[in-house]
Amino acid sequence: MKRFEKLVLSHIRTIIPPDLDKHQFSYRANRSIADATDLTQLEEPYSYVRMLLVEFSLRFNTVIPHKLVSKLDNLGLGSSLCSWVMDFLTD
Repeated sequence: MKRFEKLVLSHIRTIIPPDLDKHQFSYRANRSIADATDLTQLEEPYSYVRMLLVEFSLRFNTVIPHKLVSKLDNLGLGSSLCSWVMDFLTD
């Protein structure tokens, strides 16, 4: 199933524009919350960054399937792919 998930993800990435929001750092390849914090802090002159990171991602990994599918539909994914995503998330 993992291979099929990767195949579907690669297909979705060809449909959705990669530059949806340049300020989104979480859940994006080669980006992290630490990057966002560094960039925001370093915009100030003579500043530095001191960070302590605690991973809480499992706490926030809740997806509301119908909202996600609605957003994917608005981005131009076909109805069959949206239906597959809904089935995948709810079964």
